Amino acid sequence: MSFALLHPRDQIVATMDRIYAHDMTTTSGGNISVKDENGDVWITPARVDKGSLRRQDVVRIRPDGSKDGIHPPSSEFPFHLAIYEARPDVKAVIHAHPGALVSFSMCGKVPDTRVFPESFNLCGEVAFAPYALPGSKKLGERIAEQFAKEAQPTCVVLENHGVVVAGDDLGDAFRRFETLEFTAQALVHANQLGSVKYLDTAMLEKAHESQHQGLDEYDPFRPTSVGKEARKDIVDFVHRAYEHRLMNSGWGSFSARVDEDAFIITPQHVDRRELDLADLVVVRDGRRAAGQLPSRVARLHRAIYQAHPEVNAIVNALPVHGAAFSASEFPLDSRTIPESYLFLKDVPKIAFDDVYGDGEAVASVLSVKNPVALLESNGVMVAGRTALDAFDRLEVLESTAAAIIRSRALGAIKPMPDSVIEELLAAFPGV
Repeated sequence: MSFALLHPRDQIVATMDRIYAHDMTTTSGGNISVKDENGDVWITPARVDKGSLRRQDVVRIRPDGSKDGIHPPSSEFPFHLAIYEARPDVKAVIHAHPGALVSFSMCGKVPDTRVFPESFNLCGEVAFAPYALPGSKKLGERIAEQFAKEAQPTCVVLENHGVVVAGDDLGDAFRRFETLEFTAQALVHANQLGSVKYLDTAMLEKAHESQHQGLDEYDPFRPTSVGKEARKDIVDFVHRAYEHRLMNSGWGSFSARVDEDAFIITPQHVDRRELDLADLVVVRDGRRAAGQLPSRVARLHRAIYQAHPEVNAIVNALPVHGAAFSASEFPLDSRTIPESYLFLKDVPKIAFDDVYGDGEAVASVLSVKNPVALLESNGVMVAGRTALDAFDRLEVLESTAAAIIRSRALGAIKPMPDSVIEELLAAFPGV
């Protein structure tokens, strides 16, 4: 079912379920609103458990100020109304206290979204509102003042309070909210590693231009059994990747080979949590199935498949710890425990310009013998003999990256020496 066709009550409940399930708010914290075509504002209630919110709990505030519901509206409803008044284009607002963004708010800072192209494209420059009493008129005025600025920001960090994110519908607002918290988490981790590399205007423009380099179309063939199996594998692993925070709702790609020069890949602009079999796109001979848009990394995937016949699945992902390494100059040393080195081998970093090239540079690095790479300011990329193989290596990569970052609080890592690596490779030659 299309999220946009749900009643505002159901949109709010479904969105709060996702926010709460991924620890981006607490039982009592956060609020969500939607402004409908009649000017009614539907909003979460006050003092109701966010972990068990029901559609009948959602409150309606009419344009005349009257309220309809079994509970009072959130105490923060004044700033929701102030945002809608200041920005007629806004139709949904999310306020919550996700951990990393709260850390920024406590320090009086905002995350610099120029760390990843997708973060900047979706969230833009983040604004900052000085502290005011929660639920007060002053707080509403200060937040609305930020949203009303000429640059028309969509994300505002609240001093010592959390964050407010707006969108042209609730799906748009949620993607932005989720991406901003991911960005904040990645920045926290990257700063633990050392200096963070931010993208300049030329790099952002290069990434933006690449989004419009489409493939020619062809009339799709009847699906084969091999293709149907590949579709199921992709959907299952993308759903798992989303639940384990290896991808977010709009970010992350998975493909699987179906023959010599054809593969199936995730599409653009489809919520990864809601991905279905029919959403996937077949790319054959460098062309896309008519009427569908494959992930923007389709060219890179094709280059790898053409260069390496033994590769049958490829994943692009943004696990938060792996992404932190992609935004930092700090190397990811996989010589930590035997599993890490066997599954990852040495982990190179592919230059930003090569990520947006024709794929040949990427294909020269990634293979089943060297299955994992960091993509500068673009997360990670993994190749595998099967979809399971690729996903397994992705999980090992993220757990290894997380362990390295945590170790920074304990002292210097003691990598396994060359003699141990040689022993491992001799004992497990097929891994």
